[in-house]
Amino acid sequence: MRASLLQIAVDEGESVESRRRRIASLVRDQAGAADLVVLPELWTTGAFAYEAFGREAEPLEGPTYEAMAKAASDAGVWLHAGSIPERDPEGPLYNTSLVFSPSGDLVAAYRKIHRFGFDKGEAVLMGAGEELVTVRLPGTTLGVATCYDLRFPELFRGLVDAGAETLVISAGWPERRRAHWTLLAQARAVENQAFVLACGTAGTHSGVPQAGHSIVVDPWGDVLAQADAEEQVLTVEFDPGKVTVTRDQFPALKDRMLGLAAPRR
Repeated sequence: MRASLLQIAVDEGESVESRRRRIASLVRDQAGAADLVVLPELWTTGAFAYEAFGREAEPLEGPTYEAMAKAASDAGVWLHAGSIPERDPEGPLYNTSLVFSPSGDLVAAYRKIHRFGFDKGEAVLMGAGEELVTVRLPGTTLGVATCYDLRFPELFRGLVDAGAETLVISAGWPERRRAHWTLLAQARAVENQAFVLACGTAGTHSGVPQAGHSIVVDPWGDVLAQADAEEQVLTVEFDPGKVTVTRDQFPALKDRMLGLAAPRR
């Protein structure tokens, strides 16, 4: 399988509509070069542009949905279209990822479960998702997660229990915590014996420099490819069958001890 991670720079001087057209063109450029294309988190607004969330929020089947569905169909690729600020007419805003088939059909939408910001920013501006999401592709099953989710290993255990073999993380990760980004991506790969495809953004969002360094990690924790800090397309070929081989050769997941009781006090 060939995957292309589009590490997009979010320039505040570029309109959302212009960026949408530009990214759709980049997706189309992957025709014949990739089977799966992955975009970063909140690339329409910037992950730290809190003031833009409400202004640029759109319904699930809004302009980004339409542009990305057509781009996926034109390129004939599976497309994880990153995430958008979703406006639910009957609820709060959500940080929602969209996944399209090569025919342009929406096959999954994932509302980010762990919102970043503690008592400000995304944590108070957006609602929390409640459902894990997996997507079956020819040859592998994707487990979908977003940015801050990467810090919560129990979410990924849930995805593995649901059949995930390739963990796809869309992010807007800050430069000041870049070491954590690489460390956690490798940890999630090793502990779940799965591929990790983690796509971040470049540039600066509302004064917050982005880490970039999108990364692909195999089930042994080996880094197959990693970007630098600038906007770029990171393309890698990997064998999804390595997940089964790794889990058979080193069956650590079978030794999980579930339902442990809390210590007595």
